[in-house]
Amino acid sequence: MRRWLVEAALAGTALALGSFFLATTLNEGDGWPIGVELVAGTVAITALIRYRRSRPVALALVLVVLGLLFGLPMGATPIALFGVALYRTAAVAVAVTAVHAVSLATVYLIALGPTRIYWEATTFLVLLHVILVGIGMLVRSQRRLVRSWAERAREAEQGDELRVEQARLAERERIAREMHDVLAHRISLLAVHAGALEVRRDAPRSEREAAGVIRQSAYEALEELRQVIGMLREPAEDRPQPTLDDVPALIAQSREAGERVELRLAADGVPAGVGRHAYRVVQEALTNARKHAPGAHVRVAVTGHAEQGLVVEVGNPLRAGGSGLPGSGTGLVGLRERVQLAGGRLDHGPTATGEFQLRAWLPWTP
Repeated sequence: MRRWLVEAALAGTALALGSFFLATTLNEGDGWPIGVELVAGTVAITALIRYRRSRPVALALVLVVLGLLFGLPMGATPIALFGVALYRTAAVAVAVTAVHAVSLATVYLIALGPTRIYWEATTFLVLLHVILVGIGMLVRSQRRLVRSWAERAREAEQGDELRVEQARLAERERIAREMHDVLAHRISLLAVHAGALEVRRDAPRSEREAAGVIRQSAYEALEELRQVIGMLREPAEDRPQPTLDDVPALIAQSREAGERVELRLAADGVPAGVGRHAYRVVQEALTNARKHAPGAHVRVAVTGHAEQGLVVEVGNPLRAGGSGLPGSGTGLVGLRERVQLAGGRLDHGPTATGEFQLRAWLPWTP
């Protein structure tokens, strides 16, 4: 709406100035018939509205010629010169203004001769155009200054955001290091005690086997902890990530720890990224089952194809109580966020048959 108001105001100004120049020409008994003047004025004002932003130099040169031949188009000429000063460099604006001044002075000298009217008319028109061009150059400089201030403010804001993000990353790394120091010490003690129990000759064979599983799990926990800490320092592409092919090994580890897990894997050619998400879904589901339904029979099914997508389903009977293992309560929240970021869906909760079921759908995206 504002643009249309500006265009209307410019057209009205050009028409008013052109009418003044046309009336002056008619009073002196010169000029073209009024019909020709109206056609020339309409063409000049239409071109001014349409091309003053996109082609200001070409428009100004055309209107200079029309303004020297006709009276009504003279009103659009100063506005066209103002547009040159507004949308082009100062050198271009000065050059076009100089061409117009020289042309105007030459044509008027030929038509009027070195009379008083010639000097008055030439001085008035040249000063009018020079003043408008100067105003246009000032407006252009002011706009560039405002844009430079806005750019500096934006860069300063981005610098503040970058510093805040760097501070967050540094704090996360510090917390992760502290976590590594504490957990590594505790897990190492667990592995040492489990190893001692494993080599005791007077311990039953089942206890020694369980101690071996604990020692191996503690060792793997230490390795995974080191990998998590390494995520803060290394690009993710440099670290090997689990895929769907690693799910059977994950199930085997759970079985060695005493869980009863049934696996049905019916998906081939799964992209590595999708398989990694599926692995994490199964891993978190088995952890929850071990915490909240120890000893329950867990069913894991991973099925799908390229047209359907990948579906991961994990179910186990609901049981009162749990294993007593500590938990943050945010595992499923983080898992839902992971699945949603991958473009999938995650549903979980008790069913009517007295089971807890977790179902994740992942798009088959390479």
